[in-house]
Amino acid sequence: MHYQAIDWNKLEDELDKYTWEKLTSQFWLDTRIPVSNDLDDWRSLSEEEREVVNKAFGGLTLLDTLQSEEGANVMRDDVRTKHEEAVLNNILFMESVHAKSYSTIFVSLNDNRKIEEIFNWIHEDERLQYKAQRIQEVYQTGTALQKKVASVFLESFLFYSGFYTPLWYLGNNLLPNVAEVIKLIIRDESVHGTYLGYKFQLGYNQLTEGQQADLRDWMYELLFDLMDNELMYTEDLYDQIGWTNEVKKFIQYNANKALQNLGFEPFFSGAAAEDINPIVMNGLSTDTANHDFFSQVGSGYLMGEVEAMADDDYDF
Repeated sequence: MHYQAIDWNKLEDELDKYTWEKLTSQFWLDTRIPVSNDLDDWRSLSEEEREVVNKAFGGLTLLDTLQSEEGANVMRDDVRTKHEEAVLNNILFMESVHAKSYSTIFVSLNDNRKIEEIFNWIHEDERLQYKAQRIQEVYQTGTALQKKVASVFLESFLFYSGFYTPLWYLGNNLLPNVAEVIKLIIRDESVHGTYLGYKFQLGYNQLTEGQQADLRDWMYELLFDLMDNELMYTEDLYDQIGWTNEVKKFIQYNANKALQNLGFEPFFSGAAAEDINPIVMNGLSTDTANHDFFSQVGSGYLMGEVEAMADDDYDF
């Protein structure tokens, strides 16, 4: 038996190469964004607002940890091409970068005692744990297509109850470096959700009508279960600062986006783009200030400028 080498010059699916190039061109690291520059803004927030931000990011940490350990990993046995497996490897690594980024935010804004409180809350909050366990259950026992549905729901829907917070503050000229980290994560997740949704559609279209109907029924059952839990999670998180109704609309808007990524029509009414806080929708744009990767990735993510050495550089 001969082991087959990957050949990027011979593609079965052009989208594999496009996605690889898109994701690698977007590469970034949390340590290069000056989150600590947001300390003055952080101190200007009320204690309730800081608690909401910390818990929102705590929830995101748990979900990104799940994605980095299981999400793309459990799909590698069902790849259609070798190039798809390479893309999944990239996704898996960047999910680890995302999970680490929240720790960078925590340590930049909080003391050790508060960080410990955040992680204790992550481990104990029933609604947060429920959505992670529900997705994990699908990853462990679901079919190849069910796993893709669960991942798209996580990437395109469940993250967004946490993303709302930094986008709102960004639109109000607060926490810009924290928001830059989140915008870079959103940019990655938008590619992940679109790519996996496309791969889902390839498999779904090969099913019989009866198989498609069964999978659709299962998908909507999962969606409604996750949505019910997510709405209660949102109440727990946001009631204290009065944002709950706005965040619920934002969640439903992104659940519709997740369905569209999978090739289905939007389901939730009253959750179109015009129904969402325009400040948040503006921040949701994944465009960054400068698309020249070698000089800057995002407005706060600076790469070093390289200059050729000259002989007199060695004169001390």
